[in-house]
Amino acid sequence: MEVPKYRRILLKISGEALAGESGSGLDFGFIGKVCQAIRHCTQQGVQVAIVVGGGNFWRGARAAGTQMERSRADQMGMLATVINCLALAECLQQCGVEARVQTAVEMQEIAELYIRNKAVSHLEKGRVVVLGCGTGSPYFTTDTGAVLRGVELNVDAVLLAKNVDGVYDSDPKKNPNAKRFDQITYDDILKNHLSVVDFTATSLAMDNRLPLVLFALEDPENIYRVVMGEDLGTIVKEAF
Repeated sequence: MEVPKYRRILLKISGEALAGESGSGLDFGFIGKVCQAIRHCTQQGVQVAIVVGGGNFWRGARAAGTQMERSRADQMGMLATVINCLALAECLQQCGVEARVQTAVEMQEIAELYIRNKAVSHLEKGRVVVLGCGTGSPYFTTDTGAVLRGVELNVDAVLLAKNVDGVYDSDPKKNPNAKRFDQITYDDILKNHLSVVDFTATSLAMDNRLPLVLFALEDPENIYRVVMGEDLGTIVKEAF
Protein backbone atom coordinates (compact mmCIF):
# COMPACT_ATOMS: atom_id res chain seq x y z
CA MET A 1 0.00 0.00 0.00
CA GLU A 2 1.31 3.43 -0.93
CA VAL A 3 2.17 5.76 1.94
CA PRO A 4 2.13 9.55 1.42
CA LYS A 5 5.47 11.31 1.67
CA TYR A 6 3.79 14.26 3.40
CA ARG A 7 1.07 14.01 6.04
CA ARG A 8 0.21 17.71 6.28
CA ILE A 9 0.78 20.12 3.40
CA LEU A 10 0.22 23.74 2.50
CA LEU A 11 -0.69 23.95 -1.18
CA LYS A 12 -0.25 27.32 -2.91
CA ILE A 13 -2.33 27.78 -6.07
CA SER A 14 -2.03 30.90 -8.19
CA GLY A 15 -5.14 32.76 -9.25
CA GLU A 16 -4.03 32.49 -12.87
CA ALA A 17 -4.12 28.69 -12.59
CA LEU A 18 -7.78 28.81 -11.59
CA ALA A 19 -8.52 30.83 -14.72
CA GLY A 20 -7.42 28.00 -17.00
CA GLU A 21 -6.42 28.93 -20.54
CA SER A 22 -8.41 32.19 -20.54
CA GLY A 23 -6.02 33.83 -18.06
CA SER A 24 -8.79 35.63 -16.16
CA GLY A 25 -11.95 34.78 -14.28
CA LEU A 26 -12.67 31.20 -13.21
CA ASP A 27 -12.49 27.96 -15.19
CA PHE A 28 -14.71 25.63 -13.17
CA GLY A 29 -13.78 22.66 -15.33
CA PHE A 30 -10.12 23.07 -14.38
CA ILE A 31 -10.96 23.90 -10.75
CA GLY A 32 -12.96 20.66 -10.59
CA LYS A 33 -9.87 18.71 -11.65
CA VAL A 34 -7.81 20.47 -8.96
CA CYS A 35 -10.42 19.57 -6.35
CA GLN A 36 -10.45 15.93 -7.44
CA ALA A 37 -6.67 15.79 -6.98
CA ILE A 38 -7.03 17.32 -3.51
CA ARG A 39 -9.75 14.77 -2.75
CA HIS A 40 -7.35 11.96 -3.66
CA CYS A 41 -4.86 13.40 -1.15
CA THR A 42 -7.43 13.57 1.67
CA GLN A 43 -8.49 9.99 0.94
CA GLN A 44 -4.91 9.00 1.81
CA GLY A 45 -5.25 10.76 5.16
CA VAL A 46 -3.26 13.83 4.10
CA GLN A 47 -4.21 17.09 5.83
CA VAL A 48 -4.46 19.93 3.31
CA ALA A 49 -4.40 23.69 3.76
CA ILE A 50 -4.52 25.90 0.67
CA VAL A 51 -3.43 29.48 0.02
CA VAL A 52 -4.90 30.96 -3.16
CA GLY A 53 -3.62 33.92 -5.16
CA GLY A 54 -5.82 36.51 -6.85
CA GLY A 55 -4.04 37.29 -10.12
CA ASN A 56 -6.92 36.10 -12.28
CA PHE A 57 -8.90 39.13 -11.06
CA TRP A 58 -6.32 41.69 -9.91
CA ARG A 59 -2.54 41.90 -9.90
CA GLY A 60 -2.11 44.41 -7.08
CA ALA A 61 0.43 47.16 -7.67
CA ARG A 62 1.31 45.73 -11.08
CA ALA A 63 -2.28 46.21 -12.25
CA ALA A 64 -2.61 49.66 -10.71
CA GLY A 65 0.68 50.96 -12.09
CA THR A 66 1.28 54.49 -10.85
CA GLN A 67 -2.43 55.27 -10.62
CA MET A 68 -2.93 53.90 -7.11
CA GLU A 69 -1.13 53.83 -3.78
CA ARG A 70 0.50 50.42 -3.22
CA SER A 71 -1.29 49.58 0.02
CA ARG A 72 -4.72 50.13 -1.53
CA ALA A 73 -3.81 48.13 -4.62
CA ASP A 74 -2.64 45.24 -2.45
CA GLN A 75 -5.84 45.36 -0.42
CA MET A 76 -7.79 44.95 -3.63
CA GLY A 77 -5.63 41.93 -4.37
CA MET A 78 -6.53 40.45 -0.98
CA LEU A 79 -10.21 40.73 -1.84
CA ALA A 80 -9.55 39.01 -5.17
CA THR A 81 -8.10 36.02 -3.32
CA VAL A 82 -11.34 35.66 -1.34
CA ILE A 83 -13.37 35.23 -4.53
CA ASN A 84 -11.07 32.37 -5.49
CA CYS A 85 -11.22 30.85 -2.00
CA LEU A 86 -15.02 30.76 -2.07
CA ALA A 87 -15.07 29.20 -5.55
CA LEU A 88 -12.50 26.57 -4.56
CA ALA A 89 -14.29 25.72 -1.31
CA GLU A 90 -17.61 25.35 -3.14
CA CYS A 91 -16.07 22.99 -5.69
CA LEU A 92 -14.43 20.96 -2.93
CA GLN A 93 -17.77 20.62 -1.16
CA GLN A 94 -19.42 19.51 -4.40
CA CYS A 95 -16.91 16.70 -4.87
CA GLY A 96 -17.39 15.47 -1.31
CA VAL A 97 -14.56 17.22 0.52
CA GLU A 98 -15.48 19.23 3.60
CA ALA A 99 -13.85 22.67 3.42
CA ARG A 100 -13.61 25.83 5.48
CA VAL A 101 -12.59 29.29 4.28
CA GLN A 102 -10.51 31.44 6.63
CA THR A 103 -9.27 34.94 5.84
CA ALA A 104 -6.53 37.09 7.33
CA VAL A 105 -8.89 40.08 7.18
CA GLU A 106 -12.14 39.82 9.12
CA MET A 107 -15.29 39.44 6.99
CA GLN A 108 -17.53 37.40 9.26
CA GLU A 109 -20.53 37.10 6.92
CA ILE A 110 -18.32 35.44 4.28
CA ALA A 111 -15.60 33.45 6.03
CA GLU A 112 -14.02 32.61 9.36
CA LEU A 113 -11.21 34.81 10.62
CA TYR A 114 -7.89 32.97 10.41
CA ILE A 115 -7.02 31.63 13.85
CA ARG A 116 -4.18 29.13 13.95
CA ASN A 117 -5.64 26.76 16.53
CA LYS A 118 -8.99 26.69 14.74
CA ALA A 119 -7.30 25.95 11.43
CA VAL A 120 -5.35 23.09 13.01
CA SER A 121 -8.57 21.72 14.50
CA HIS A 122 -10.20 21.72 11.04
CA LEU A 123 -7.19 19.92 9.55
CA GLU A 124 -7.22 17.26 12.27
CA LYS A 125 -10.91 16.64 11.54
CA GLY A 126 -10.13 15.99 7.88
CA ARG A 127 -11.36 19.33 6.55
CA VAL A 128 -9.50 21.28 3.89
CA VAL A 129 -8.74 24.83 5.04
CA VAL A 130 -8.73 27.43 2.26
CA LEU A 131 -6.87 30.56 3.31
CA GLY A 132 -7.48 34.00 1.78
CA CYS A 133 -6.07 37.54 1.97
CA GLY A 134 -2.43 36.42 2.03
CA THR A 135 -0.72 37.68 5.19
CA GLY A 136 -3.40 40.36 5.68
CA SER A 137 -0.82 43.09 5.09
CA PRO A 138 0.28 44.92 1.92
CA TYR A 139 3.74 44.52 0.39
CA PHE A 140 3.76 40.72 0.84
CA THR A 141 3.05 38.22 -1.92
CA THR A 142 0.77 35.23 -1.52
CA ASP A 143 3.87 33.02 -1.84
CA THR A 144 5.10 34.61 1.37
CA GLY A 145 1.62 34.16 2.86
CA ALA A 146 1.78 30.47 1.95
CA VAL A 147 5.12 29.94 3.67
CA LEU A 148 3.99 31.93 6.72
CA ARG A 149 0.85 29.80 7.10
CA GLY A 150 2.91 26.67 6.45
CA VAL A 151 5.24 27.54 9.31
CA GLU A 152 2.33 28.39 11.62
CA LEU A 153 0.44 25.18 10.80
CA ASN A 154 3.57 23.01 11.13
CA VAL A 155 3.20 21.44 7.70
CA ASP A 156 5.70 18.94 6.29
CA ALA A 157 6.15 20.97 3.09
CA VAL A 158 4.77 23.88 1.10
CA LEU A 159 3.75 22.80 -2.40
CA LEU A 160 3.93 25.67 -4.88
CA ALA A 161 1.84 24.81 -7.94
CA LYS A 162 3.20 27.05 -10.69
CA ASN A 163 2.97 27.56 -14.44
CA VAL A 164 6.54 26.23 -14.75
CA ASP A 165 7.74 22.76 -13.82
CA GLY A 166 10.44 23.78 -11.35
CA VAL A 167 13.33 26.12 -10.67
CA TYR A 168 15.64 26.93 -13.60
CA ASP A 169 19.01 28.67 -13.76
CA SER A 170 17.46 31.16 -16.21
CA ASP A 171 14.08 31.90 -17.73
CA PRO A 172 13.15 28.79 -19.80
CA LYS A 173 10.83 30.91 -21.95
CA LYS A 174 13.77 33.04 -23.05
CA ASN A 175 16.56 30.47 -22.91
CA PRO A 176 15.82 27.07 -24.49
CA ASN A 177 18.99 25.74 -22.85
CA ALA A 178 17.92 26.70 -19.34
CA LYS A 179 18.73 24.00 -16.78
CA ARG A 180 16.08 22.75 -14.38
CA PHE A 181 17.17 21.77 -10.88
CA ASP A 182 15.79 18.63 -9.23
CA GLN A 183 17.01 19.97 -5.89
CA ILE A 184 18.35 23.35 -4.83
CA THR A 185 19.12 25.08 -1.55
CA TYR A 186 17.52 28.24 -0.20
CA ASP A 187 20.95 29.91 -0.30
CA ASP A 188 21.39 29.16 -4.00
CA ILE A 189 18.02 30.72 -4.86
CA LEU A 190 18.86 33.87 -2.93
CA LYS A 191 22.46 34.06 -4.09
CA ASN A 192 21.60 33.62 -7.78
CA HIS A 193 18.42 35.74 -7.70
CA LEU A 194 16.24 32.95 -9.06
CA SER A 195 12.93 34.78 -8.91
CA VAL A 196 10.57 31.83 -9.44
CA VAL A 197 10.16 31.93 -5.64
CA ASP A 198 9.61 35.19 -3.82
CA PHE A 199 12.77 36.09 -1.87
CA THR A 200 10.87 36.88 1.33
CA ALA A 201 9.13 33.51 1.12
CA THR A 202 12.47 31.76 0.52
CA SER A 203 14.10 33.49 3.51
CA LEU A 204 11.20 32.62 5.78
CA ALA A 205 11.30 28.97 4.67
CA MET A 206 15.07 28.88 5.21
CA ASP A 207 14.81 30.35 8.71
CA ASN A 208 12.30 27.64 9.64
CA ARG A 209 13.79 24.75 7.64
CA LEU A 210 10.54 24.27 5.77
CA PRO A 211 10.90 22.40 2.45
CA LEU A 212 9.34 23.93 -0.67
CA VAL A 213 8.31 21.87 -3.69
CA LEU A 214 7.76 23.72 -6.98
CA PHE A 215 5.96 21.87 -9.76
CA ALA A 216 3.68 22.49 -12.73
CA LEU A 217 -0.08 22.52 -12.20
CA GLU A 218 -0.76 21.94 -15.90
CA ASP A 219 -1.91 18.44 -14.86
CA PRO A 220 -3.73 18.82 -11.51
CA GLU A 221 -2.99 15.19 -10.62
CA ASN A 222 0.60 16.39 -10.10
CA ILE A 223 -0.59 17.55 -6.67
CA TYR A 224 -1.34 13.96 -5.69
CA ARG A 225 1.85 12.67 -7.30
CA VAL A 226 4.03 15.09 -5.32
CA VAL A 227 2.23 14.25 -2.07
CA MET A 228 2.84 10.55 -2.69
CA GLY A 229 6.54 11.18 -3.23
CA GLU A 230 6.87 11.09 -7.02
CA ASP A 231 9.94 12.94 -8.27
CA LEU A 232 8.39 16.02 -9.90
CA GLY A 233 9.54 19.63 -10.07
CA THR A 234 12.18 21.06 -7.76
CA ILE A 235 12.65 20.58 -4.03
CA VAL A 236 14.05 23.59 -2.16
CA LYS A 237 15.60 22.85 1.22
CA GLU A 238 18.81 22.98 3.22
CA ALA A 239 22.14 21.77 1.88
CA PHE A 240 21.98 18.15 0.70
